[in-house]
This record gives sequence, structure tokens and C-alpha cells, in this order.
Amino acid sequence: AINDARALTTVLRRDGFDVIMVEDASKDDMRRAVARLESKIGPDTTALLFFSGFGIQAGRESYMIPVDAQIWKEADVRRDGLSIESVLGAMKERGAKVKLAVIDASRRNPYERRFRSYSHGLAPINVPDNALILSSATPGKVIDDSRGQYSLLMSELLKSLDTPNAAAEAVFSKTRVAVSRATEGEQVPTVSSS
Repeated sequence: AINDARALTTVLRRDGFDVIMVEDASKDDMRRAVARLESKIGPDTTALLFFSGFGIQAGRESYMIPVDAQIWKEADVRRDGLSIESVLGAMKERGAKVKLAVIDASRRNPYERRFRSYSHGLAPINVPDNALILSSATPGKVIDDSRGQYSLLMSELLKSLDTPNAAAEAVFSKTRVAVSRATEGEQVPTVSSS
């Protein structure tokens, strides 16, 4: 996950984006990073959320899990996790012209044995207006960790980002197709838009 974040940061900074990056984020680190992101969003802003790590579905909502989470039951996910939808909602409230998200968090829930009921993977993410979301797997599916330097999603996204003047939707779609082909349909990322 750290290699993925560093690689994406390098590409985005090369292309002139202002990047806020946090590695091995605690709950407080994540909240501070989101607050810094919100403070930089204006009416003509393109805002991007990238998260790689553990994501958990709770109550039909997807949560990013910080490294210091104390999760023993499903309610703890809502207390210690950070809702992906809440970050997208904050981007919308601040007036971001374009809202993008790349979520590479469809790994097996490490706490699933503690829950009475659990769902694999992430829930479908509610997409606000003028938003485009790329997630590493179909909702409800889990993926294995990559054995390479980067996750498969990030490897293909980095290749797609090298296409000059490509629109975000084309980059995300190209990445989705490449990951699906590379895994012979075992991992099919989702592109959601509005």
C-alpha cells in the first residue's frame, strides 16, 4: 500500500497536483488529512481521494480502516473507520468541480470472525454528482494481495496515467479492463460515475 501511495504521489506531483499523503495513518491522521483536503477544495477544484489498505463494509457503507483501529464488533467499524462516502460528501459540500476516488481496499476483512454477520469486500459506493470512482473489485468481492512492487490495480493505473491528455474516465476504464484481463476475470475493478 505504501509503495502504491508513493508511486501515485510522484505521478500526481509531476503533473502539477498538490498532494496530501499520509502513510500508516492513525484515525487522527486520517481525519487531519481529510480536513486539509477540505481546506484546499474550491469551486474549480478537482479533488482525488486515494486509499490503499483495509476497507470494511458496515451497514451498507464502506469504511477505510486506520492502523490504530480497535475493532471487536461491527459498530466499532463506524466508530474507528472513516466512511468513504463521508469524504466524497465533504468534497461535494466544499464545491469541488470534479470528485475522483481510487479505492484499493477490497482485501479480506481481518476482523470477520469477530462479527456475527459480515459482508465480503466493500459495499457499492454512493456516487455524488460529477464524481468518478475506481475501486479494486466488484462490490462484495475480495482480492488477494499482490506479490509485486505495486498492487495490480496500481500497476495498471500507473500505465494508464502515462497516456497523454487522457480523460479520467478513459484512464479508469482502461485500468479496469487491464486488471480484468490480467486476472482472467478473477478481479474486476468497478468504475462508478455520475
